[in-house]
Amino acid sequence: MTVPEARRLKDLEAENAKLKKLLAEQLLAIEGLKEIAGEKW
Repeated sequence: MTVPEARRLKDLEAENAKLKKLLAEQLLAIEGLKEIAGEKW
């Protein structure tokens, strides 16, 4: 693996972690809204 490839991999892994965190936050928000709305999904 070349240095540019390693840097690209590191950048993609960081972006992936950021997106996973965002997804988890959105899923928690959805669950909270469902509880507020009184719906049991």
